[in-house]
Amino acid sequence: MTTHTSRHSDRRISPVFLGIVAVMAVTGWAVWTDFAAVPGVAVFLFVTSAWIVSLCLHEYAHARTALHGGDISIGAKGYLTLNPLKYTHALLSIVLPVVFVIMGGIGLPGGAVFIERGRIQGRWKHSVISAAGPLTNALFAVVCTAPFWLDALDGVPVVFRFALAFLALLQVTAAILNFLPVPGLDGYGVIEPWLSHGVRRQVEPFAPFGLLAVFGLLFVPEVNHAFFDMIDAILRGLGVSGSETYCGQDFYRFWQTSDLCESVLNR
Repeated sequence: MTTHTSRHSDRRISPVFLGIVAVMAVTGWAVWTDFAAVPGVAVFLFVTSAWIVSLCLHEYAHARTALHGGDISIGAKGYLTLNPLKYTHALLSIVLPVVFVIMGGIGLPGGAVFIERGRIQGRWKHSVISAAGPLTNALFAVVCTAPFWLDALDGVPVVFRFALAFLALLQVTAAILNFLPVPGLDGYGVIEPWLSHGVRRQVEPFAPFGLLAVFGLLFVPEVNHAFFDMIDAILRGLGVSGSETYCGQDFYRFWQTSDLCESVLNR
């Protein structure tokens, strides 16, 4: 009986996560109804809370697939509760991604939950566990852009549409960056089980610096332009225009909203 209760509590959704979802719902309603005096504040809170929800789902996907892959220690660590405070690297998983969204509008890959890989047998299982996180971001992007590619925007308030477009941009960037085959990122985790032991040992020391190297490259203008051109192409394929993502980011940064996007509200 005690064991059963313990296992049930390991899977109970955290009140912290439910609180973040509540903030997302209330601020989403405020954006939809134009309830807020300053629309940008509501957009900021809605997108930030939705982004945190997606980060929690990203880490949950890793944890859940690891549990089914054989790591039965996952539940005791609290990863199945969707509580962001339970992650091994709360700073990397939650705080830094939010800071990067505020600063640069980039979906920073979060840190990883601690998985006891020795408990998991089979290379495919290891690859699926690593891929589960960024695939969750990709699915989140598809959901955010559904009104666009379904041509169902009639009746969707313009500012809410902009907020969805910017949120979709964050999800796409997170998925793409995470899938890069760079040590320390999920993309490398997908291919790592298929590499020889010697190669893995040589690459291992560079894992802590992989993410830093990627963002260092993004500061190179040519790389940055090529990267965001690719992101824009993906979003256009999902029916989202560059002007919509631009205005979404503009409203998100409510402290510096431009006259161009503000004028859309006055039409």
